[in-house]
Amino acid sequence: MNLTEAQAEGAALLRAAGTPGAARDADRILAWVLGIEPGQLRITDDRDLTADEAARFHRGLAARALHQPVAQIVGYRDFWAHRFRVTRDTLDPRPETEALVEAALERSWRTALDLGTGTGAILISLLAARKGSKGTGTDISEAALEVARYNARQIGVDARFRRADWFDGVSGEFDLIVSNPPYIAASEMAGLSPDVRDWEPKGALTDGGDGLSAYRAIAAGATRHLTPGGAVLAEIGATQGADVAAIFAGAGARVSLLPDLDGRDRVVLAEFPL
Repeated sequence: MNLTEAQAEGAALLRAAGTPGAARDADRILAWVLGIEPGQLRITDDRDLTADEAARFHRGLAARALHQPVAQIVGYRDFWAHRFRVTRDTLDPRPETEALVEAALERSWRTALDLGTGTGAILISLLAARKGSKGTGTDISEAALEVARYNARQIGVDARFRRADWFDGVSGEFDLIVSNPPYIAASEMAGLSPDVRDWEPKGALTDGGDGLSAYRAIAAGATRHLTPGGAVLAEIGATQGADVAAIFAGAGARVSLLPDLDGRDRVVLAEFPL
């Protein structure tokens, strides 16, 4: 089987499995097997795959047909300006979350706290883009923290990571608090794509309740961990803007809702007075 045949076979297999973006996903898996970027496939010699390459390709296709996310299969996701390791212990960083990074980099800050850091994608992206800044990432999952530490080492960011349940176990003050918390309500879980519902860590997706408990915890503890004039930037679900804004306004913040590239409410900015 040569590369052209592999691309066609992979796309056909994933289409038959009902996989959205079948050809794109097959190309990502094939490129990973070959150790190249997906865009290089079109300029790579149309050679035969080795027996090992063919076997790995078919294993990857089989996993994707069972709805395992491509990022978990190939082990990484590109986010903002860097490549991040991804495992089943972490959320797959989404392009929508880059709206939070962009908003954070428009502000003046030197220290940042990332609550529920997962892969560390938000915090590491911020520290890498702002030289001289310092940051701490927390997560309740030690396995996720190991992924974040690996990503920080690979990207060359000096970030601290520690196990904590929101502010429980966090000391000190920060200019900025960022978070992409579990905001999917328990009642919405059944309607999620199986790629997400069956493969990503449940605790990073939902609070098991109304999807708002993390915002209540962050709002309640923010002023104790922010420097004067500090702010919180948190990702939200597309329909949660009013509810999350009310939670932070009740804690004394001036609140703005920021859209993603599709124009949907994606980030809440809560600025606390001096």
